[in-house]
Order: sequence, then structure tokens, then C-alpha cells
Amino acid sequence: MAQSTTTRRSTPLICTLARVVGAVFLLVGVLGFIPGITTNYDQMEFAGHMSGAKLLGVFEVSVLHNIVHLLFGVAGLALSRTVSQAFAYLVGGGVVYLVLWLYGLVVDQGGDANFVPVNDADNWLHLLLGLGMIALGLLGRREAGRGTTHR
Repeated sequence: MAQSTTTRRSTPLICTLARVVGAVFLLVGVLGFIPGITTNYDQMEFAGHMSGAKLLGVFEVSVLHNIVHLLFGVAGLALSRTVSQAFAYLVGGGVVYLVLWLYGLVVDQGGDANFVPVNDADNWLHLLLGLGMIALGLLGRREAGRGTTHR
């Protein structure tokens, strides 16, 4: 029997991408609860713009914000098992982050409506995350459509 000279990816690229994005969100969620990595940790609030804590001294965080990162990470890992779920996670999550970017542009950062909380650094990050996740989802689906293993 001759062996095939072509190899197939055992895990579709899009599933790996969703898994990596999910793992990064989990890491960020955990880091948000570590004093030192999160500055002004003693000023962290459950939610709202009054939280003085900043991840890496730059990105405003709260307990709620960190929990959302953790949940987003768990969702990424859970949805990374099939091409269609990984695509939905990456593109849907990207859309969520673009909406969050728009929210950050219009909300009064010092007002009660800024419950997440977000600042200018968060807004730029949310824009990049939204566009990046959508691009990864589209790239991964295109690659999956080229005949690699689907799950």
C-alpha cells in the first residue's frame, strides 16, 4: 500500500483559532484578578466607572469586566469543537466587540451608564478585537472550505 503524500489537518484551523482566542480571554480574565498585574487593585469595584483598577495599568477593569472575560474564554473553548461553532464564536464575538467599541464611543466615561467600565484604551482594544475576531473567523472558514477536515 502506498502512503498518501498529502496530509490533512486533524483539527481545522478555525477551531484552533477559536481555542487560542478563548484561552487568551481566560488568561486576561484571570490576570484581571491578580494584584500587581492589575494596578490599583484595592480600588476595584464590582461594576461601574468608579472602579480604579487597571489591567497592566492601562485597561479599566472591574469584577464584572473580568468575569465577562472569563465567560468569553470558556465560550471560546467550548465552541472550538466544530467549524460552525468556532465560526459563530469568532464572528459573533467580533460583532459583540464592535458593538462594545461603539458603546465606548458614545457613553459618558464618567457616567453611570459606563457600567462595564471602558476607557479610551479599552475602546481601541475592542475595535481591534472585533475586527480581528471577524477576520480570523472568515479566514478560518475559508480555509475549512478548501477540503480540510470538518467536525
